[in-house]
Parts: sequence; C-alpha cells; structure tokens
Amino acid sequence: MKYLWTPWRMAYIKGEKKPVDGCIFCNKRDSQSDEEDLIVARSEYVYVILNRYPYSNGHVMVVPFDHIDTQEDLDTDGLTDLMVTTNRIMHCLRELHNPPAFNLGANIGAAAGAGIAAHYHFHIVPRWPGDANFMTAVGDTRVIPDTLENTHHQLQTLWKQLYG
Repeated sequence: MKYLWTPWRMAYIKGEKKPVDGCIFCNKRDSQSDEEDLIVARSEYVYVILNRYPYSNGHVMVVPFDHIDTQEDLDTDGLTDLMVTTNRIMHCLRELHNPPAFNLGANIGAAAGAGIAAHYHFHIVPRWPGDANFMTAVGDTRVIPDTLENTHHQLQTLWKQLYG
C-alpha cells in the first residue's frame, strides 16, 4: 500500500483558522465592492461568489443572504431562488468555459466537511475529463488556468448580459 502525506491539511482538520470578525459570508453579503470580494451576481435571496480557494476554474458558491446553517431553514421562495440561481450560474459557466460536467453540493455541518458550517452555502464546481490529478496531494498545488479576477469579470459580464 502507498501513502500520500498531506500534513498541511491538519490545521484545517483541527479547525485552526485565521480569525474573522463576524461571519465571512455575511461580511461578503454586505460588501461595498463586488469586484474585490469576487461576488459575481445577486438575486433576491442569494448571491454568487467565486471560491477563493477553488478546486477548479470557475468554482463558485451560491450563498443565502440569511445567516442559516442548513438549507432546511430556507423558505420556499429562498430555496427556489437558490436553485434558479444555481441553474443560471451553471449556464454562464457552460457558456464561458464549456465544462462537460459539474459537481454540485453542500457540506452541512463541520463533520460533513463544511469549512464555514455556520452559514450554509452551495458549491458548483465545473469539471473536465482528466482535471483531477495528484498535484493537490503531492505538490500542495492546484492547477487553475485563469486568475480569480479575470474569471470574476468574465462571469459577472456574462451574467449581466443574460440575466440583467
């Protein structure tokens, strides 16, 4: 049996994080600069933000404005908006990067892997054949072919063209 060692993940597993004043998603919700905070779009109940530590190019999250820890706390209008917004940003990602697949999901609770368990968020990760490799585990490196700022600008522009 072979082992891949990733000791840098231990701080994450132990929950050792840099201190944040308040909730990072609530702070972003109230952002004065969508460009700086990488917010792509806003709808009535949720907003779309690029993941600052993406698994692949275009990795975004759909985040409710309300500070809730599970989607069960969304009312019907909020849940509908979450899913419609998810479909719309997937459409934008298909137009922009042409991924043939996506991973969609939420980690609800710290035991499920939620890095920010107190504020529910839904991940959308574009995927391409062969995009998963050992760079993350072996080299502590992810291969992302574009900058967050460029991806943000392109997605935000496309969103505005398609959805106003």
